[in-house]
Formats: sequence, C-alpha cells, structure tokens
Amino acid sequence: MPSKKSVGFIGTGLMGAPMVRRLLQADFAVTIWNRSAEKSAALVASGASIADSPATVAQQADIVCLCVTDTAAVEAVVFGDAGVASTARDNSILVDFSSISPDATRTMAKRLVDQSNMHWVDAPVSGGVKGATDGTLIIMYGGEDGVVSRVDSLFKALSSRSTHMGGSGTGQVTKLCNQIIVASNLLAISESLLLGQEAGIRTDRLPDALRGGWADSLPLQIIGPTIAGANPEKAIGALSNMLKDIQSALVTAGAVSGTMPITCEAILTYKKACTTLGIDADISELGAFYGIEKK
Repeated sequence: MPSKKSVGFIGTGLMGAPMVRRLLQADFAVTIWNRSAEKSAALVASGASIADSPATVAQQADIVCLCVTDTAAVEAVVFGDAGVASTARDNSILVDFSSISPDATRTMAKRLVDQSNMHWVDAPVSGGVKGATDGTLIIMYGGEDGVVSRVDSLFKALSSRSTHMGGSGTGQVTKLCNQIIVASNLLAISESLLLGQEAGIRTDRLPDALRGGWADSLPLQIIGPTIAGANPEKAIGALSNMLKDIQSALVTAGAVSGTMPITCEAILTYKKACTTLGIDADISELGAFYGIEKK
C-alpha cells in the first residue's frame, strides 16, 4: 500500500481547521501547529499529528501550508524563532493560503528560496468557512510553473476550482480584486436590507426573492439572511480582516496609479463598523451596525 502524502499545516483557526479536515478525508498525513494549541485538539482526534513548532512541521513535510491572520503572522512563522525557514527541506514548497500583501509575498518568497531553497506559492482562497468545510473553495494562486504543478492534488482536496494567475504575488493581487467586490457587496446588501426593513417588506425573504437575478450573489444567499437577522449569528470572518484586505488593495492600486473611489468609501464604513462594534467583531454583525432588527 502506498504511503500517505505528507503535508504540514500551520494555522488551524476558522478557515484552517476545516481545511485540515478536508485533507485528512482525502487521505493526506497532516502535521499541524497552531499558536493556540487548544484549537488543535479536535483535529488530533480526527487523525492529525501535532508539532511543537513551525520548524518541526517543516522537518516532516515536503509541502507546508499556512493559513494565518496577516503579513506579520506569516513572517513570524516562516522566518521567526523555530520558523519554517530554519528546517525546510531542500526543494520543498510553502503554500500560503493567508491573505497578505503582494509586495511582502514577493519579498518573502525570494528570501525563502535564497535562504532554504523552499519555493513559495501564494494561494489565497475565497468561499469562507462553508467553502472550506465543503471542499469547494476557490483558490487563486501565483508561483513558478514548475512548482505549482506539484500542489495539484492538494488543491483538488480543498477546492472546486483553482487558477494559476502568474508569478509570485499574483494570487494575492487576485484575492484583493475579490475582496474589493465582496466588501462592497456586503455593504450594499446591508443597506438594501435596511431599506427593506424601513419600508416594511419581509426582509428575511429578500435573498430568496432576488435569487437567480442580477443582484444575486453567494454573499447575499449565505451571509444575507444572517445580516437580516433571520438566522442565528454565526462566525463568518472578522470585519477587521476585511478592512485589512481592502486597505491593502488601495495601497496596491496606488503603486500602479489606480484610483478606487468605491473602495475608499468602503474603507471608511468598515473603519466605523470596527470602531462601533469592536476590533473582534464578525462580518455577521453588520446587521447590528446598520440597525437591522433581529427576527
């Protein structure tokens, strides 16, 4: 019987944990590490092995995946004390599922290959916790042609579609394009639900009423009912992470002389929402921010 493919996974939070479960179900041998070890207990019970540091993860796998909060967190687990770079296998691959700066990605990718001959594939995802749980994520990725072909089976276990967008950093740029659309759409959905509430329509029926039309979207169908107060509030993702992403998009646009008035307005609204609701507030709480009543 052939041995299982060995994969490391660093960051088992809201998105990382269901992604690890999908890999276990696809018969990968998965070694995990998370800053908060208690978040890994259920995954160990499901068959994952736990490591005591990112360095130990890198020692045990030819492909090491990251799914952490931001650029600083990525740099810390890769280049910090007991980081991935210190023990990476020669010609191994790091797959970063985090959403971080394209420029930082390119800089760190060069540093990693120069230091450890480990190749970087930036592969941010779209589809949220539901997509991670169902194995239907959309993956947009950047990296060298000869490297990215080696992660095909990994992506098939996690996604319904993956697209190679070009060289290093292009996956992150594509994710920023995605986040501009999603962030703006969520605000438009919230404002529409507020209008409906104030005008007396059955707002809990609005997502279904618009299903299949030009206004329809996955955020409307998946997140809309929660914003409308029709579903119990559930964790979707932090408002502050969405703010971080669209701020990064604005910085990237500035570097290529782009103007983004809609994104600028969205940034102001997300900043106000984070100030009003708190830095740890979830996207599902947009309804509370707009004053939409719970059903």
